[in-house]
Amino acid sequence: MKTKKIMITAFKEYLNKHNYQKFDLKAILFDMDGVLYDSMKWHAKSWKETMDEFDIPSTPEEFYLYEGMVGSKTINDLMNREKKRNATPEEIETIYKRKTELFTKYNDGSLIPYAYDFVKKIYGEGLACVVVTGSGQPTLINKLEHNFPGLFKKELMVTAFDVKHGKPHPEPYLMGLQKAGNLKPNQVVVVENAPRGVEAAVAAGIFTIAINTGPMPDKVLADAGANIVLPSMKALYDSWDELYKIIK
Repeated sequence: MKTKKIMITAFKEYLNKHNYQKFDLKAILFDMDGVLYDSMKWHAKSWKETMDEFDIPSTPEEFYLYEGMVGSKTINDLMNREKKRNATPEEIETIYKRKTELFTKYNDGSLIPYAYDFVKKIYGEGLACVVVTGSGQPTLINKLEHNFPGLFKKELMVTAFDVKHGKPHPEPYLMGLQKAGNLKPNQVVVVENAPRGVEAAVAAGIFTIAINTGPMPDKVLADAGANIVLPSMKALYDSWDELYKIIK
């Protein structure tokens, strides 16, 4: 199987680069939007409409690139780019509140195909399931128990409320290692879909599988440092049994 061969090569290259003898897999760290939930289209739509209301030029596509960053940084980066200044705390609060209102209105809570199947599979194999998200929106976070009953524990979640530095800083994934049981990087695998998230995971020294569920070319995720890029969660689900034999 071509995917299997590619991933085996990627695993070997990772171990050599980081001077590990082997993997000792204990947990999978998941981004949420675009990996578990098919919500990025609603985030992009909500951000674009919000920025239009506040006369800050943007495109829907660029918010796929910003995914994983905390909202305040997204706002401040755009404000600096378009207005040549930092956003005030009041502006950040107002803009993010409006974006949250729109996202709540549009989001239908749909899952990425095969996300539930994959999480259930690895949970059944005794691996810890950890969420590492830049989201700070309780409406989405609280749906995890409903959509993935018993598979994600609240104490195994890293959100925007837990970190000082959002993705692409490694802090979210370093905290994920800590929450998973003070694990080492070779004891986990990250599943991401966004370049900023990939950068964060790679900076934390973790093997990173990028699932391209957005409109960007695979090369964007590969250039961000992903050890391998797959076209869907189904592709990961279909190849997992053989891969798990190699890295467990």
